[in-house]
Amino acid sequence: MISNLEKKTRKRLKRKRSIRKRVIGSTERPRLTVYRSLHHTYAQIIDDSSGKTLVTASTLDKELKEQVKGLKKVQAAEKVGELLAERCGKQSIAKVVFDRNGYAFKGRVAQVATAARKKGLSF
Repeated sequence: MISNLEKKTRKRLKRKRSIRKRVIGSTERPRLTVYRSLHHTYAQIIDDSSGKTLVTASTLDKELKEQVKGLKKVQAAEKVGELLAERCGKQSIAKVVFDRNGYAFKGRVAQVATAARKKGLSF
């Protein structure tokens, strides 16, 4: 018997595969992908042509860990987006393609994207 959680996970992974067929990060425009676990939010900038992660940010980062204590998950996701955009600026990454990783574009996923856009990342 498959539980509801397994069904949701399988459906998300199916959507993820479908999205990844179309969304490919390059050296000029790397891929910004967002992952959300039950308690934390993670974001990465990935160059798919070389297979390397260029920039990462999460609610577990040393810089953010104390700042996000006591915040709601959506507010913490906003901080992750801001930190990611700042780190991209240091590596002179201005344009990316957005990969929502099979999640709906709302809540934490949308908040990471919005905060990154506000800090100067374009996609």
